[in-house]
Amino acid sequence: MGMSGSWTLHWVTALLICRAVAQYSSDLCNWRGSGLSHEPHLRDVEQVYLRCAQGSLEWLYPTGAIIINLRPNSEPLSRHTTGLHACIKPHTDSKGSQIYLERAGELKLLLTEEQQSQGEVHCFSLTEGALFVEAAAHSDISRRITTFQYELVSTCPGVHIFPYLHQGPVTCKPCSDEEVLKAVCTSDFVAVGVFHSTAPGPGAHTVAVVALSQLLRQKSSLFVWAGGRGRRWTGRVNVPTQCPLPPQRNQYILTGSVHFGEAWLGCAPRYRDFMDLYERAHEEGTNPCEINVY
Repeated sequence: MGMSGSWTLHWVTALLICRAVAQYSSDLCNWRGSGLSHEPHLRDVEQVYLRCAQGSLEWLYPTGAIIINLRPNSEPLSRHTTGLHACIKPHTDSKGSQIYLERAGELKLLLTEEQQSQGEVHCFSLTEGALFVEAAAHSDISRRITTFQYELVSTCPGVHIFPYLHQGPVTCKPCSDEEVLKAVCTSDFVAVGVFHSTAPGPGAHTVAVVALSQLLRQKSSLFVWAGGRGRRWTGRVNVPTQCPLPPQRNQYILTGSVHFGEAWLGCAPRYRDFMDLYERAHEEGTNPCEINVY
């Protein structure tokens, strides 16, 4: 996550010699601003407040710096930021700035201007501070725009397998019965199907093509209607390379999360094993929710 061997800077030039800190408060999900609104000889620092689960930022012609405060749209904040992470995905054309994490006047480099062009996801805990985006020194800013998407992600041990949330390798382990039942109730997608084929992904993950006989729930249009008998939906799910995929001949109940428009596999027990678990929990009255999986 970020750069290997993270390091800390004491920000002096912008925080101490800027004439004023501009205030901008918003409850919107997206922010769009321009460095042309600043006096060219000043190093203003603008505060941006975003209270949303996901959105985007576009900073045209960067000058000075902006501090981006990401928070969920809920109160009190202290109760909800514990275990909450922010993930950002720069656009491959993003340029004109360096991105840091700022806390108590100290900066830790998260993304250089060159690294943003890779378009890779980077995550950090909200307890690590706010995003500090500093304009890079360029004589011509007319073609420079810093832009990225962001998401707030709550970690869920055993269910969340989004690799960018982890500092080290992802730990792959079977989900417990409780985690499976919770995943079916709370996941961004729930489906029944088989793994059809796999291919290496652009990052440290594998892309699996799945053919689905049932689509119980999905966020966004992840899976599309393919027609034909039995297997009526198809789509792709991402799996970290450290996690082996189950045999293709079996049918599974697939759950997982959606990040930046892509599906990430979470708990995926064999369908018949899940049905035994679900029916037992139903009889005992311990099901966290009811779902039609027959």
